[in-house]
Amino acid sequence: MERVQILGAGPAGLSAAINLAKAGYEVDIYERNKDVGRRFYGDIQGLENWSKKEDILDEFKRMNIDINFDCDPFSKIIATNSVKINEINIPEKPLYYMVKRGNVSGSLDLGLKKQALDAGVNFHFEETIPEADIIATGPISENTVGVVKGITFKTDLEDTATVLFNDEAAFKGYSYLLVTKGYGCISTVLLDKFNRVNACFEKTKEIFSSIYEFSIENPKKCGGVGCFTLNKRFKNGRSLLVGEAAGLQDLFLGFGMRYAINSGFLASRSIIEGEDYEMMIKSGFEDKLKASLVNRYLWEKTSRNNYSLVVDHFGWIIKNFGWISNYNVFQKMIYPFALRGIKNRYKWL
Repeated sequence: MERVQILGAGPAGLSAAINLAKAGYEVDIYERNKDVGRRFYGDIQGLENWSKKEDILDEFKRMNIDINFDCDPFSKIIATNSVKINEINIPEKPLYYMVKRGNVSGSLDLGLKKQALDAGVNFHFEETIPEADIIATGPISENTVGVVKGITFKTDLEDTATVLFNDEAAFKGYSYLLVTKGYGCISTVLLDKFNRVNACFEKTKEIFSSIYEFSIENPKKCGGVGCFTLNKRFKNGRSLLVGEAAGLQDLFLGFGMRYAINSGFLASRSIIEGEDYEMMIKSGFEDKLKASLVNRYLWEKTSRNNYSLVVDHFGWIIKNFGWISNYNVFQKMIYPFALRGIKNRYKWL
């Protein structure tokens, strides 16, 4: 039986491991932490479902991923800048699914771990190796473009997903209040001036408390970083790089879970079927990554008047996200200017 070694037990590494094990490979996965999900602390994240026509749960099924974790569909999102409020409701299809991250009951991470164990994957926690067939070690710290600070808590607030655009609350980024089944998460995401993260988080709480009346019980800290690089590598010698280790991250709004799980699946298929991984990954992601760069550039150009224009047109953004996330003709025209602007903005990329 052929053996495959994987570094990293995040969603990308676990996706690859599950598929390889189900195809009959002996899979060893090495994780430097004590268990899966140690980057997160019960954070609620949105598993976006608006960039493709295919529902992400159908995509997971096609990639041999079962839904054995909490995964709550939402068809409504509220956008605000603290002054204007715009509610978008698209009942035909969930806009996103709420999932928990971390080493907590019902999380995506523990669900994928169980699927890997059931498939026969061998886990080696608090261990590493110098070289592996697949590298899924997560974000590269020197490529940090975003910082997240937040809390999770129990609450009496009804289910909601509210996103806040306000530079006092989230400089060049956004804040969010997510609640599902009495479990909530408030976070601020900064895309610059990271030293202001504490002040921004306090402002975020203040604004959300002025919009909603709700309890915060048993709060626990959560957060992390988001990374992006213009110098992407999908192979290092014989190793295939997946997820954030390959630089697969959306620069616009920071979505990475769908990218991660998909890239792990592609890495497994390249090994099983002998296909060229770099060609597969470029075909699947290159245009999306370019589109995200243009979108980030345009976002910062439209941030005047406290994101009033963004809030007014957020419904259009959501309804047309498939078009704006797939490198359309307009984005191709803008790309050279956006690339120069982003390089000037994030000089370390």
